[in-house]
Amino acid sequence: MSVAVVTLGCARNEVDSEELAGRLEAGGFVLVSEPEDADTVVVNTCGFVEAAKKDSVDTLLEAAELKEHGRTKAVVAVGCLAERYGKDLAETLPEADAVLGFDDYPDIAARLRSIVAGEVHQAHTPSDRRRLLPISPVERAASALSVPGHGDTSDVGLGAPATGPRAVRRRLDGGPMAPLKLASGCDRRCSFCAIPSFRGSFVSRRPSDVLVEAQWLATQGVKELFLVSENSTSYGKDLGDLRLLETLLPELAAIEDVARVRVSYLQPAETRPGLIEAIADTPGVVPYFDLSFQHASASVLRRMRRFGDPDSFLGLLDRIRGLSPLAGVRSNVIVGFPGETEEDLETLCDFLEAARMDVTGVFGYSDEDGTEAATYDGKLDDDEVRARTEHVTALVEELNAQRAEERIGETVSVLVESLTGGDDGATAEGRAEHQGPEVDGLTALVGASGLTIGDLVVADVIATDGVDLIARARGDQS
Repeated sequence: MSVAVVTLGCARNEVDSEELAGRLEAGGFVLVSEPEDADTVVVNTCGFVEAAKKDSVDTLLEAAELKEHGRTKAVVAVGCLAERYGKDLAETLPEADAVLGFDDYPDIAARLRSIVAGEVHQAHTPSDRRRLLPISPVERAASALSVPGHGDTSDVGLGAPATGPRAVRRRLDGGPMAPLKLASGCDRRCSFCAIPSFRGSFVSRRPSDVLVEAQWLATQGVKELFLVSENSTSYGKDLGDLRLLETLLPELAAIEDVARVRVSYLQPAETRPGLIEAIADTPGVVPYFDLSFQHASASVLRRMRRFGDPDSFLGLLDRIRGLSPLAGVRSNVIVGFPGETEEDLETLCDFLEAARMDVTGVFGYSDEDGTEAATYDGKLDDDEVRARTEHVTALVEELNAQRAEERIGETVSVLVESLTGGDDGATAEGRAEHQGPEVDGLTALVGASGLTIGDLVVADVIATDGVDLIARARGDQS
């Protein structure tokens, strides 16, 4: 029986999909890339914001249409939307044959077979998963390390004791970058965010498990490890060592065939000097700082249940750039939060101008089910939120383009991720060290020949296109 896994949402969902794919393949399913070629379609949904929820529902409906005129027999919803709404989603979306929660993941192959056989699955009633442990991407099992499709430990060149971890992951994207999960869940209680309620409390993965999976990814051709979690600055706190990430980074960067390691999602209030130094100074770790500022007004941040102000945030950026002047910095901000005044908005805009970040994502506030902010007074009307969002978006587009122009003349190291055209007219694109996957722009290479995907190319930036860079590859790549 064939199955297609469709992934929506963030890099953490990508890891979850590859874990599901590994379990399905181990359970006898044949993985295919296109839903129309599959007997079953598993849609890994996103439940983060309204646009993502709608995209998830639309994708499920499109997959369900395949049952009318194709080979598809069943469509199943998993992921954050399925976990967050469970029974309600199943009742409002009968086109999906089942809605499965995180607790169904370990037995996903058996669940899917029973659904195809016509058994009715009772969707779960959502509960606050902060009281529960999250699903881990590595199981403890009484066997040597094994990866679906790759035999025992010797096949992947890894040494592991008989009672070591068993990785359950099957790569769905053969590109040279792969997300690697550091932890699951979040202990912070930001008033606008529902993620802890359905992703659970923060639980760090053991460093040994992270390293084992990183070594396996290296055997799969991965050149860049993208460390993901809901809050990477908290890694290790539940294991009794808040400096664990600082000690783990050099070990990850030392793995054979791994060219670079990138850390995502840093909480500014928790970004300690030692972690800044580890990211800025460790060979093989890119100087890239994904800082979740969310706003700059101290009063708005307090209502968000966060900490900070323009001075502390700019001081953090000064420390980073003092160690690594060319470091990449990105962030996200929420505009139109309940009670946000014109003065608060001006404070945010002044901060963005002073911060000189490479990329800033702008989101207009909207209520999220079950969050504290949804109960707040002082909400702005939709037109005002939209107007403020458009204003800040226009500002950051200009600021980000200016920051890209400041990089003209810099020498960058580009990880090649795509090649188009023939041998004579091939065009190569990839990402420089300051560019994170998917959200931070690309670098187009000119003057390069004979490249393959996964190559690291030294190049000089000669022009820009918005946040994207155009760079000329140096002749000697040795």
